[in-house]
Amino acid sequence: MTGKLLFIKAVPACSICHTLNDAQSEGAVGPVLDEIKPNAQRVAKAVRNGLGNMPSYGAKLSDSQIEALARYVSKASGGAP
Repeated sequence: MTGKLLFIKAVPACSICHTLNDAQSEGAVGPVLDEIKPNAQRVAKAVRNGLGNMPSYGAKLSDSQIEALARYVSKASGGAP
């Protein structure tokens, strides 16, 4: 599954909480990813471990899925790889 599909279809979906123009998501809970432009390492750490109200996906997604999701969010938001 690609990073974009994971962003939209992970359980719970990232798109529920986060705004990301490329994914056509308008979440109002988490930060607007297009504004903070996180790098892939920052995204992977948050996805793997959780952050604030964001749940951990470390037990739900494989390492390769987390890395694909992190690369997607970073690239789509204009962050560093």
